[in-house]
Amino acid sequence: MDKKVRVRFAPSPTGGLHLGGVRTALFNYLFARKHNGTFVLRVEDTDQNRFVEGAEEYIVNCLDWCGITPDESPSKPGNYGPYRQSERKPSYRKFAEQLINDGYAYYAFDTPEDLDAKRKEISNFQYGQSTRMQMRNSLTLTISEVEDLLAAKTPHVIRIKVPENENVHFNDLIRGDVSFETAIVDDKVLLKADGMPTYHLAVVVDDKAMEITHAFRGEEWLPSAPIHILLWKYLGWEAEMPQWAHLPLILKPDGHGKLSKRDGDRLGFPVYAMNWTDPKTGDVTKGFKEMGFMPEAFVNMLALLGWNDGTEQEIFTLAELEEKFSIERISKAGAKFDFEKAKWYNHEWIKQSAIEKLQPLVKIELEKAGIEIKDQVFLNTVIDLIKDRCTLLPDFVSQSAYFFTSPAEYDSASVKPKWTVEKAEFFAAFGANLNLSNGDDAEVAFKALAEEKGFKPGELMLPFRIMLVGGKFGPGVFDIAVLLGEAETKSRIEKAIAVFNL
Repeated sequence: MDKKVRVRFAPSPTGGLHLGGVRTALFNYLFARKHNGTFVLRVEDTDQNRFVEGAEEYIVNCLDWCGITPDESPSKPGNYGPYRQSERKPSYRKFAEQLINDGYAYYAFDTPEDLDAKRKEISNFQYGQSTRMQMRNSLTLTISEVEDLLAAKTPHVIRIKVPENENVHFNDLIRGDVSFETAIVDDKVLLKADGMPTYHLAVVVDDKAMEITHAFRGEEWLPSAPIHILLWKYLGWEAEMPQWAHLPLILKPDGHGKLSKRDGDRLGFPVYAMNWTDPKTGDVTKGFKEMGFMPEAFVNMLALLGWNDGTEQEIFTLAELEEKFSIERISKAGAKFDFEKAKWYNHEWIKQSAIEKLQPLVKIELEKAGIEIKDQVFLNTVIDLIKDRCTLLPDFVSQSAYFFTSPAEYDSASVKPKWTVEKAEFFAAFGANLNLSNGDDAEVAFKALAEEKGFKPGELMLPFRIMLVGGKFGPGVFDIAVLLGEAETKSRIEKAIAVFNL
């Protein structure tokens, strides 16, 4: 690669950030890091009707949470600004007018009513080669009529004039040679009546101005590619056109169609990176972060939706992904989203994460549940004991709450049917002589006393666990007892005996 690599993630600030969008950002970021390039965030806010307050800040926060912070962005400008398309508005009309002057575009004065009438007249109406000469535009009007309409500030758009009977083709870094017949491509609007560009014009002008070398975007943009190729050619910039890479879709779990927010709502999993609150309705759409995913696990999972390094490895740090990422290993086929697999990634990351990394995350979850943490060292010990049992961060609450507060309720149904006076006497005796200086010694003493009283240790372990925890879960029961300490363990035994005796 001769030129310094420059890639861009260019989202529209219209709502929550879909995991497909985050994956596009991630692949841009990884490619830039692999080639010592620059990762740019450009906000495509030209559609003012769909602009949502707070969405840009939300996008930035999502990227920061994932650890894929841009090198250049609206808040961190470089030499290629501005980084919001709305602030670049004056630059677009100049190029649209240039296209008209060169015969590659035209003014269209059709009103919404004109277009509706034509849609009723022609089924599947497309404004293009077969219909453009039936419409009210600078191709059918005289020069003086056009000049009068422009002078009168008559609302109009500027459309590209797609050539007839041509084959537009380009090399896609993932799909190889891709070609389109222009007969099926319509004359897209390039500049809207409000003077704002559409995506088609803006993406080309901005990629040129920002010296973008590689354009990664979703497969859904493939049908628009011929318009963009033609614009690069018509504006005289073909030699500077970025290399294209259209990423495979992220599919519904059943593999049929693109994964949508509705699928997440229907099947009970998030599709947004972080919680998104609709400013108009106040409705909250849940994100991976708030559901309890670690960012490292989320990014790891996304990277392997449509990419692999050719080995059996599944757990990757961001640094490993930066080193191993290559376009050649991106699949052409869509990748099915599997929420159970996503949770598996999170479980693996929780298991392998250092206690120091988990502690602030776990502390937040516990405090949200009303559990106050006074002893950080104790918390660290608890985390170390239970982390292998946690899949999502909120699991730390259910798996550890009993270390901080005595159980308010017991799974009595698992104890009472086989509870006897003799068992009550056993636990009273065990509690009275409790020595928890060592978990192994405590277990030996427990089993010795059980044998002395005529019990099999197995039939006493479950009641002991439920006394300490409240339910049938948790790590080794003697590990729990040692961590709770002698006074607390004895107190819980006595309290539970009273409940079980009722």
